Amino acid sequence: MKELFTYINNISPISEDTFQELAQLFKPIQLKKNEFFVRDGEYAQHIGFLKKGIVRAFFLNQEGKEYTKQFFMDSSIIGAYTSLLTKKPNKIAQQALTDCEILIANFNEIEERYSKFHDLERLGRKIAEYYFLEKEQKELEMALLDADKRYLILREKFPTIETIIPQYHIASYLGISPTQLSRIRRKLSSS
Repeated sequence: MKELFTYINNISPISEDTFQELAQLFKPIQLKKNEFFVRDGEYAQHIGFLKKGIVRAFFLNQEGKEYTKQFFMDSSIIGAYTSLLTKKPNKIAQQALTDCEILIANFNEIEERYSKFHDLERLGRKIAEYYFLEKEQKELEMALLDADKRYLILREKFPTIETIIPQYHIASYLGISPTQLSRIRRKLSSS
């Protein structure tokens, strides 16, 4: 729980009393490589704190082609946030790319405590704001930057990811083919 407390306080400090209440809601689980935290079509109920491992968020288009929307690595909040808020089926699956250690809590139980613990409610807002800004940044990168620059940003953000997960997931995240990714990597390594 220490990692969770540190993570939370870096976003929006909460009191020890609030954390003790919150900590009671979280339970540890193990997610094996390729297992899903949440699937497409499920009604999400849990939010998680990824202590260790890598999880990808992805969706399939009508032709069945996968698009990786996001990677989550150690010390991240995961969960099907849109489904949690709207109470509608999830559209973006989250799958472990490595074995993962996760602390999970029922999202409704956290929300029920917002009126009693205002610092917890503020934390929820700050996390939502963070992910909104991250989403907008990714959209701008996809629209305004070429694949080479997007690749360099990915390497800066996740320096070890290429040694851990398959290249086709990285290519999907960048919006390019695995062949294009190979060309970019070759070009950058020779310059």
